[in-house]
Amino acid sequence: MAKTKSVFVCQNCGADSPKWVGKCNACGQWNTLVEEFVVKSNAKSSAVQSFFETTSSKPEYIKNVPASDVPRINTSNVELDRVLGGGMVPGSIILVGGEPGIGKSTLVLQMALRIGSKKVLYVSGEESPQQIKLRADRIHQGNDNCLVVSETSLEKILGHVKNVEPDLLVIDSIQTLSSENIESVPGSISQIRECAGAILRVAKEKNLPVVLIGHINKEGNLAGPKVLEHMVDVVLQFEGDRNHMYRILRSIKNRFGSTAEIGIFEMLGDGLREVSNPSELLLSHHHENLSGVAISAAIEGMRPFLIETQALVSTAAYGTPQRSATGFDLRRLNMLLAVLEKRAGFKLAVKDVFLNIAGGIKVNDPSIDLAVVSAILSSNIDIPISQKICMAGEVGLSGEIRPVTRIAQRIGEASKLGFEQIIIPKFTKGLDLAKFDVQVIQVSKLEEAFKLLFA
Repeated sequence: MAKTKSVFVCQNCGADSPKWVGKCNACGQWNTLVEEFVVKSNAKSSAVQSFFETTSSKPEYIKNVPASDVPRINTSNVELDRVLGGGMVPGSIILVGGEPGIGKSTLVLQMALRIGSKKVLYVSGEESPQQIKLRADRIHQGNDNCLVVSETSLEKILGHVKNVEPDLLVIDSIQTLSSENIESVPGSISQIRECAGAILRVAKEKNLPVVLIGHINKEGNLAGPKVLEHMVDVVLQFEGDRNHMYRILRSIKNRFGSTAEIGIFEMLGDGLREVSNPSELLLSHHHENLSGVAISAAIEGMRPFLIETQALVSTAAYGTPQRSATGFDLRRLNMLLAVLEKRAGFKLAVKDVFLNIAGGIKVNDPSIDLAVVSAILSSNIDIPISQKICMAGEVGLSGEIRPVTRIAQRIGEASKLGFEQIIIPKFTKGLDLAKFDVQVIQVSKLEEAFKLLFA
């Protein structure tokens, strides 16, 4: 007979306590413990138990394990395949997270409808089949091998998987599922852990790729226990500002590829469009004779692109100067301002400084430091920078321009987009300047770059 036990589970970290306490002893958060009833049974429910077959395994030497090259599944989405590392690996679990309304369901449904050669089972716990059909008609995609069902019971979903035998399973979302073994509300720590564990076993035993859509909490992290991110093979973050058209698909964890790759999409009325050349979209081309604008050659993952850095420097209206940055690390901005004041002699301590990366994207590449300080100085002295010049270089604390990685790809991207000059660090090794159509100018200090830009 099943035994019922009451425990208090932290909704932030998943730690449990036999009694309620105001502060979680594991993560230190206040008022996060919620009472949950856990049913302990000697056997699993019949639906889950009937799905899994009894398997026996024995250890073997790693040299005797056959090395089979499993072909990846092409999603017919170039940007998604790039982030995944070349496509989906059979038997892998992909977790896609993002803010509400950012386009997670549209991205996954668009992918499911484009894979025409594979049988797809799309399980929705938030929408009815009629609502999914309306979205499919809106994005003008069709797939005769795509089956949809609205279900939240884990046991019934496993029954559908056994009957349909799909080549790809999509669940929207993992927080809506519930199991009969756990007597707690859907979305709780216990339910997510139980459902994710059962789906993981299905994926590995049946070699079935699974795509999970996950919610995020108010802190911006994936909702549920942290063990959910450890269990899955790939964690993708779909981010962007809903006031902008662009969306960034970023890899947070990837067991089968690089975590430095990003995919860029444009949100349109008929779905998400892949952006193959983001440089043309991230450059406005309307900044002629405007001060405070500089173009930088950045690298995200393996792809180079040019971004527009905008800065505004004005006299502080209040006693304390403001420092604001959008798409750039505010602490690094403060460091660059200190370098400008100490090493270059520009007095910015009593002025407001606002920095913006055009397009609504976030850039972590230190090579845009030179463009940031150039845009700040351009706005401060109100002298525009030529729109035919781009730059790439990391700024050190002593005012030197430090070398950056993959400089040849940055120069090639600038040449492809019609730039006439590019400013790079001087001590760059192994660079053949003769094969580029753009004039390459090498500098070693900030003063040299400023003389070229504002002479």
